Amino acid sequence: PAMLPAREPPVAPAVPYSYCSRPRVLPARPKYRALPAAEPVRYANLMYDRRVVRGNTYALQVTPVSTQPNPFEIQRQREARKRALARKRAKEQIQSRTPEPVEGREHIHVQTELYLEEISDRIIEVDTECQTDAFLDRPPTPFFIPAKTGKDVATQIEQGELFDFDIEVKPILEVLVGKTVEQALLEVMEEEELAQLWAHQRAYAELRNAELAEVQRLEEQDRRYREEKERRRLQHMQMLQKQKETTEKIAARAFAQRYLADLIPSVFNNLREGGFFYDPIERDIETEFLPWLMTEVEETLERKVLGRTMLDSKHHAAARSPSPTPGSGGENWRGEGKETCRLR
Repeated sequence: PAMLPAREPPVAPAVPYSYCSRPRVLPARPKYRALPAAEPVRYANLMYDRRVVRGNTYALQVTPVSTQPNPFEIQRQREARKRALARKRAKEQIQSRTPEPVEGREHIHVQTELYLEEISDRIIEVDTECQTDAFLDRPPTPFFIPAKTGKDVATQIEQGELFDFDIEVKPILEVLVGKTVEQALLEVMEEEELAQLWAHQRAYAELRNAELAEVQRLEEQDRRYREEKERRRLQHMQMLQKQKETTEKIAARAFAQRYLADLIPSVFNNLREGGFFYDPIERDIETEFLPWLMTEVEETLERKVLGRTMLDSKHHAAARSPSPTPGSGGENWRGEGKETCRLR
């Protein structure tokens, strides 16, 4: 037969048992509902209850905690609305519009999505009613009457056994009268002390006002002295500045006169040498007459040179050719000679 291993006895945990959360006493729960406060009657129908949200909850307008609107939030909403309108206008301008329909027809909106859905302006609503159980009203709280303990014991006291009013009231009256007189004396002394304090305050205020008036007079006198001193200083500074400017102007004028005494003749000489100052007749002769004269002389010389060249060529031609016979070429030779002489 197979032998089973011996089981070890369970070992007690070293740490005592602990709860995940500390035990606590349940809060006292009232048996009855709280009495309703003085408020208007609410209808039990859910259709008239403002706490029930109807329709789409995504478009629910959340009421802010503060009654006064935040100006930054209003500005942000206006900017967001402007940006949305601008995007919408840009999108409308970018999108290609459908051409106008033919006469006798009109365009209608058609769904082109994969799944069609019914489009209606009114959201489908269904009325449902429910009735809750009535709550029990809490009965009025009875008055607290403490429990009676011990035993009732009675005794009889005759008149004059406990105390005599005329005898017992004397210390009390002495204390009351003494305290009243003492308080009256204190009040009189306080009034006299206050009167003395007020007299000291008035005297101090008069002395202080006199000192303040004297200080103001001295400050005004010092201010006038300072203003007069500043005005005199400014006048002296202006006078020195004017003297300095006058001295500088006189020195500059003398320097300019000495400098321009030799500068003006040299400038005129340079301008004259540069051709800025000229005789108009001489300039006309140099620019108009002399170029024309040189051109005419050159043309005349060119004609003379041309005539001499032609005459030399005729002479050479006549020297190489045989002597002309009478009546053959002499007349032509004479004519050419005459033309050559005329050219000269």
